[in-house]
Amino acid sequence: MNESLGVLLAVLVGSLAVTVLSRKLRVSPPLALVVVFLAVSFVPGMPEVRLDPDLVLPLVLAPLLYSAGLQSSPRRLRENLRPIGLLAVGLVLFTAFAVGFVASWLLPGLPLASGLVLGAIVAPPDAVAAASIGRRLGLQRRVMAILEGESLLNDASALTLLRIFLAAAGVGAVTPSVLVGLGEFVLTAAGGVAVGAVIGWLVHRVRLRLNDAVMESALGLLIPFATYVLAEDFTGPIHASGVLAVVVAGLYLGHKSSESGFASRLQDQAVWAGLDTVLEAFVFALIGLQLAPVVNELRAGLGSVLVAAVAVVLATVLARIVWVFPMTYVFRLVPRIRAHEPRRPPWRVPAVISWSGMRGVVTLAAAFAVPDEVPGRDVIIFLAFAVTVGTLLLHGLTLPWLIRRLRVYDTGAQSDALAEAAAKQAAAEAAITRLDEVAEDSIPEHITSQLRSWAEQRANGAWERLGRPIEEVGEAPTVTFSRLRRQMLAAERETFVRFRDQGRLEDDVFVEMLREIDHEEAMLDR
Repeated sequence: MNESLGVLLAVLVGSLAVTVLSRKLRVSPPLALVVVFLAVSFVPGMPEVRLDPDLVLPLVLAPLLYSAGLQSSPRRLRENLRPIGLLAVGLVLFTAFAVGFVASWLLPGLPLASGLVLGAIVAPPDAVAAASIGRRLGLQRRVMAILEGESLLNDASALTLLRIFLAAAGVGAVTPSVLVGLGEFVLTAAGGVAVGAVIGWLVHRVRLRLNDAVMESALGLLIPFATYVLAEDFTGPIHASGVLAVVVAGLYLGHKSSESGFASRLQDQAVWAGLDTVLEAFVFALIGLQLAPVVNELRAGLGSVLVAAVAVVLATVLARIVWVFPMTYVFRLVPRIRAHEPRRPPWRVPAVISWSGMRGVVTLAAAFAVPDEVPGRDVIIFLAFAVTVGTLLLHGLTLPWLIRRLRVYDTGAQSDALAEAAAKQAAAEAAITRLDEVAEDSIPEHITSQLRSWAEQRANGAWERLGRPIEEVGEAPTVTFSRLRRQMLAAERETFVRFRDQGRLEDDVFVEMLREIDHEEAMLDR
């Protein structure tokens, strides 16, 4: 037990070290992690680190999806529901059947039912790596919304489809017809949405009454794990999707976060940013470490399977291209859709979306969860690993170049800044009006004047960013104010440290005073 914990701790520390180094070298952390730990898996004496789906899905995937849901925009998901649905459901089905038929045709010993099991396993892309690349390069906002929405929903459809194909392969309850399988799919998805919505609503009501930032964050950390387990294990014959439940709970609570206190929001952002970094690093390190166990599992016949692996990877990549391009334009033949979306998306948009099909931990976790009695289980695991690593390397190494080459950048920075300035101007006017309403005659004039100045400064700062470059007009007044105030805060901080070191301040008093400065500096940084 102690040895296993030591290995996991070493993997975690090593994955964070690789992440830090890759960021400094401006290399994609997921790619660096996979490559480094692929090599580590063959180091002599390196113990096998098996990917346990019963632990990875609830303990790693659930919090990552929940965090992504917290940061996603329900409005943008609604606006792009058609393309997201076509990718998260339609493309998953298309990929599953395409890969299933290719695999069973190339490997005569692999039954069609087992090939379809493989297809369902490799069908859902993991957009963590693609989204990180897109954010770094300033990918168009709508493209980012589509990719993130796909990654939130496709895992649920793929895992439900896998359950149906496993039944067809003779494992678990028998699915007698396509209609029954479709009904199970709908029921599972609807159950997941319902469970996530109920839990999100209940947790939000509880958090509003806690009025304790630390307890609110502690409760937030439990939500993804509890939601996943409740949906998967306590919904009876419905067998609701835990993945969808976690996503819906995250979307609801993220949308309602504005009703919480400022301390809860600041704390949650810091907590989930750190946790995401740790979990993502650990996930991609785990993917790399699976090569040695997968090869050992296959034992014999590796040569013939390698040829099939190349073909399956190509089938997976081509299936996405073949699906994305027609589906981008064919629905525009419907007059209602064409009227709603008058601008025809340029071909560069589907090109980037179709080349963002990196697979991740869900694919490997689902592969290792395949029961032993499924024919060709060892081959399925190896091919799933080949697709995961192949797409990560292929797309990860070329997607940044493609985005730069096609120039699919977000061009809405100016309009965003204009909208921000207008909103801050209106907010400043509302704040000053509220001040006039609540200010008492006995309040000194210099206090109300300073409060008015702060409100106006926030609005003026937004308008200044819309002006000409600093090189032409010089430093804006709010920038000058921020720069000088930072220097003053640094002097205050140094004084506090000196008083503490001299024993003239108790440590707990020092921490409170330092926190006051930190909050003000955080406001200046914004």
